[in-house]
Amino acid sequence: MENSPVRYHVLHETFYDYGSPVSLSQQQLHLSPRILSWQQIETQCVDFEPAPHWRRDGLDAFGNPVTWVAFHKPHDTLRIVSEMTVAVIPHIPQELETSMPWEAVRDRLAYDSTAPRPEDLYATRFLFESTYVRVKNELAQYAADCFPPGTPVLIGTKALMNKIFREFKFDPEATTVATPILEVLEKKRGVCQDFAHLMIGCLRALGLAARYVSGYLLTRPPPGKPRLIGADASHAWVSVYAPGFPGEWVDFDPTNNLLPDTEHIVVAIGRDFGDISPLRGIILGGGGSEPEVAVTVTPLDEEVPPQVSRRTAEALASAERKPVEKAVPAAPEIDVAVTAAPAPPGVPTA
Repeated sequence: MENSPVRYHVLHETFYDYGSPVSLSQQQLHLSPRILSWQQIETQCVDFEPAPHWRRDGLDAFGNPVTWVAFHKPHDTLRIVSEMTVAVIPHIPQELETSMPWEAVRDRLAYDSTAPRPEDLYATRFLFESTYVRVKNELAQYAADCFPPGTPVLIGTKALMNKIFREFKFDPEATTVATPILEVLEKKRGVCQDFAHLMIGCLRALGLAARYVSGYLLTRPPPGKPRLIGADASHAWVSVYAPGFPGEWVDFDPTNNLLPDTEHIVVAIGRDFGDISPLRGIILGGGGSEPEVAVTVTPLDEEVPPQVSRRTAEALASAERKPVEKAVPAAPEIDVAVTAAPAPPGVPTA
């Protein structure tokens, strides 16, 4: 069926070898997928080795699942395994040309002393500068030719995505997480995180609201299609606010020049990478090391992949005995009462 869900198993493994004992560690994790109207979470777990002495699961300020953990005994290594099965319903938007002119969206988000619409008020949190996304005139100038007067906001955003894809080269060695987006603009090189930050900065410089989306890509390309850049790793893309358009927020992937659909799995949404990094925290001790990260996304249309844990395999076997139900549409994000569990002392929050 045209709207049948596509089911995936995702395994995200992170391993730290500290080189010398870490006596204390406190961490914040964004590794659990977000529930959306088109994304159903069938099974999900995050396991640790060694086991944490303290753990709390809750929601962050943006409504994303988050886990806080603390380790109080010396340990030389840390392994974190996030495992999930997800069903994604086709949801690619149609008729982008029917979206509101971009100037009208900009004006709706601009302060004019009148009471704002609730949905516009929510969108303004993604309108201004954030840690990794500066709002500069150079960014507005770069995007200007994609947004002639009267251009529908989603048509202009698509043109900007196309421009970034044409003019920038995917280069894992060109940048780090701290590389400013103006430097990315100058070098015309980077990775998916850089392209997402750059595109968000361009949109915000024009007065539009844009969100940073983190998640995963299908690692095995469909027959006859090229392999997508960013597979076998966490991925990042952009969501732009389009009031009046179905769903109001529409995703764009500048790294691959496409509108995300069933091959993208959403984990978290924030202002930039800093809000929703997969793992962040503090440690006392250790010799310093970079984590080893491995991500595998496997379609479940054939068989259970061999790396599935026993717990997930049992859940999958149970799911196979009944049809996958269509995800129940979530309440609008502005209406969701988000209560974030407090982080333990010393854990930085997004």
